[in-house]
Amino acid sequence: MIRVILTDIEGTTSSISFVHDVLFPYTTEHMPGFIRDQQDDPEVSEQLDLLAEQSGTDRGDVEALIETLQSWIREDRKATPLKTLQGLVWEQGYQHGELKGHIYEDAAKYLQQWHDRGLRLYVYSSGSVKAQKLIFGFSSAGDCTPFFSGYFDTRIGGKKEPDAYRNILSELGVEAGTVMFLSDVEAELEAAEAAGMKTAWLIRDSEVPETERFVARNFAEVDALLQKR
Repeated sequence: MIRVILTDIEGTTSSISFVHDVLFPYTTEHMPGFIRDQQDDPEVSEQLDLLAEQSGTDRGDVEALIETLQSWIREDRKATPLKTLQGLVWEQGYQHGELKGHIYEDAAKYLQQWHDRGLRLYVYSSGSVKAQKLIFGFSSAGDCTPFFSGYFDTRIGGKKEPDAYRNILSELGVEAGTVMFLSDVEAELEAAEAAGMKTAWLIRDSEVPETERFVARNFAEVDALLQKR
């Protein structure tokens, strides 16, 4: 029986276009000023240390660090210092009312229903935990954070690596077969399955390929599968 839902965000609970057409441009515009103003903040400084270490950029050259960040934003680099700093920039945007997180109506509806039915809900996204809490906390559907029991980001491991899902299982202390992972990326589902998890492939808009894998167009179809298990 499924007792835990682990869900991706981009393309699963929320539109890909929101991330690429709203969040990324916001970061590109506001990251330089944020870094210049906040570079001495301990949390920011720690991430700039990691950024310099991972990129080989001179830690003392703030403008070079900013350019590296801008380059990584364009690449959508799955790097912890970038994701953490993005989350800090977005936090200001959400708090100032300049950003509101997108969540599909069906996702918001069933996240609440699953929570109310006693399922434990967790998020696993390449975005930082802070960014995850912001998109659900300041969402178009209101504050959805009470539905979730926890959050995981790339610090637990890469999303296409089976060990990341094994690490999550270890953190949760549950049997793999009681967890269902929801994602729009097949390689992530394959990694989760290698760790023993059940999966559902969310394909909301594009054509469904020939596959033996369970495919859902929305969370209502995921719920129908859950009712059978």
